[in-house]
Amino acid sequence: MNATQESDPTSGTLSLPPLQNWFMQYSMGRNRHNGEDVDNASTMVMLKNYLFEEVDGEQSTAPLSAYCFMTGFIDSVVFSAIFIWCAFQTGNSLKLALALARLCNGQHDYSFHIADRQALCSMLTFIFGAFIGRLGDKLGCKTRLWLALGTFIQALFTMAAAVAIWQSHEASVANTPAHPVWTNVLSFACVGFMSASMGLQAIMGKRINTQFTTTVVLTSTWCELIADPKLFDIQRIITSRDHKIMAIASLFLGGCIGRVLVNNFGSAATLGIGTGIRLVISVWWLFIPEEQGRIRL
Repeated sequence: MNATQESDPTSGTLSLPPLQNWFMQYSMGRNRHNGEDVDNASTMVMLKNYLFEEVDGEQSTAPLSAYCFMTGFIDSVVFSAIFIWCAFQTGNSLKLALALARLCNGQHDYSFHIADRQALCSMLTFIFGAFIGRLGDKLGCKTRLWLALGTFIQALFTMAAAVAIWQSHEASVANTPAHPVWTNVLSFACVGFMSASMGLQAIMGKRINTQFTTTVVLTSTWCELIADPKLFDIQRIITSRDHKIMAIASLFLGGCIGRVLVNNFGSAATLGIGTGIRLVISVWWLFIPEEQGRIRL
């Protein structure tokens, strides 16, 4: 009987080898999956390290020039319609000061003109966008992650502005400052979104700390350019001079192209194109080389 059971292929003693094989296959499969998990974890660590590397400001000329281009591009849209600025808050601040001064001109004009309301809207939302830029302090203001993410947020603001002015059904070009063509609530929202995008761009450009400074204000750039002791040393490349010239030229080009697009396609389509440009800049930041010689903590 025992001999019969030992030779019976269906007996319980012969079931052990398949069970052992199953355990061996399970163990091998588990080790293989563990190896894949380790590879995936290693890839994620490498990606995280890459995104949190700080970019080299000296090699960020192209995206910063594109920032300056967008300053002229966006301001050409809003100035063509209502004769205020989204990026140059000096003019808007002075406009509000003049509005306050009307209270003391002897006629006691208490009216809050629409141009003054638009200037106030632009200034407040610019400040709001700049405060969003402080999030970069948490992620690292010069890291690839923040520069790409912050520029993507600028693109979202620009897209929201395009949708708002498209739905407002208002014109794109005003003939005189006394008669702005953007007057309804949606056009105010458009001004707010554009100004917020410029405020965010300004603080991001400033934190990179290059010759492009904030990428939105050229008064100081012009002064520093004229005061540069090597201004006329044209036989060699001078970074402090050449980058300022690039910033001025990029803003000028952006303003020119923006106005041409507004004349031909309208404000909404122009802002849509601006959204696409900012998406390209966002991806661009991911390929800027790391700053060399920085000590890792």
